[in-house]
Amino acid sequence: MKLQNLRAFTAPWLFPAATVALAAAIFIADTVADLAIAFPAFYTAVVLMSVRFCGRRGVALVGAGCVGLTLLSDLLTAASGSTGVGVINTAISLLAIATTTYLSLKIESEKAAAYEARSQLAHVGRVTTLGELTASIAHEVNQPLAATAINGNACLRWLADEPPNLDEARQAVTRLVKDANRASEIIAQVRALTKVSPHEKDWLVINDIILATVSLIDSEIVHNDVTLRTDLADDVPLVQGDRVQLQQVILNLVLNSIEAMNRAPDGRRVLTVSAARNESKGALVTVADTGAGLAPDNLDRIFSAFYTAKPEGMGMGLAISRSIVEAHGGRIWASPNSPRGAVFQFVLPAGMET
Repeated sequence: MKLQNLRAFTAPWLFPAATVALAAAIFIADTVADLAIAFPAFYTAVVLMSVRFCGRRGVALVGAGCVGLTLLSDLLTAASGSTGVGVINTAISLLAIATTTYLSLKIESEKAAAYEARSQLAHVGRVTTLGELTASIAHEVNQPLAATAINGNACLRWLADEPPNLDEARQAVTRLVKDANRASEIIAQVRALTKVSPHEKDWLVINDIILATVSLIDSEIVHNDVTLRTDLADDVPLVQGDRVQLQQVILNLVLNSIEAMNRAPDGRRVLTVSAARNESKGALVTVADTGAGLAPDNLDRIFSAFYTAKPEGMGMGLAISRSIVEAHGGRIWASPNSPRGAVFQFVLPAGMET
């Protein structure tokens, strides 16, 4: 389904329309009712509703608009004569609107600051992770570039024949373009992971993110003699979120599993990454390994900042992953695998019904 169809389905105009309708209803009720009834106090609900779809400036304008509507209503009913109770009610309502607007702006500012701090911490985690994968990423880029050179030379040879073998040359150029695009995709992924970008929420196919992540570290998987299995269901719902941040979560979990299997006794090294629709119709992602496993006493602590079971670890990867998942309205947890290893799972709410 196309993106514009998704947006039409979720009716983004519905909540703003309801807010405008509520403001109009309060204005009409305040104008026709007795001044002794403090209808303008209900404008605080309008201000709170505007927080959902307006920025800080928009919330301030909505608050100012509510104040204006209150004063306009009093002006229209001035001929009926104002009472002391009516004046007091108007003053209390204006104070309530102003206070609600101020607190809403304050909360939005603190949420923005918290998100900025979380984004900076996540960025540091991504850069640190990519620094550890330099050799693997270089190998991933070198493979398509080497293939590009080989296919380019082959094309020249086919064209130099008498007569030129155009069919073989065309196939060589097709392979060359494919390899060049592959190298470009890898570089684009690395740039996206290292870039400090503003918060962007898009409709995402979680299966595509998983495939892009494991392809980025394919050399790391092969180098560590790990067997990768993917089980991606076709009915996984779309999720709304930040692609780079969710890719960081999957990357952290996969690398942790590879490191855990490196610390385990000899045996089969199997890494299974799966995605499915869970009972609540959200997207469930599972990363299971046959590594050293998790101590039952540590299951509640592994997502805490600075807690790590690795001698060289900083204890930030899983903590960052948890903050990202929770910021997307989901949750993440871990459990022992059978007969050995660990299972990490996180679930994200569906953006819409599929």
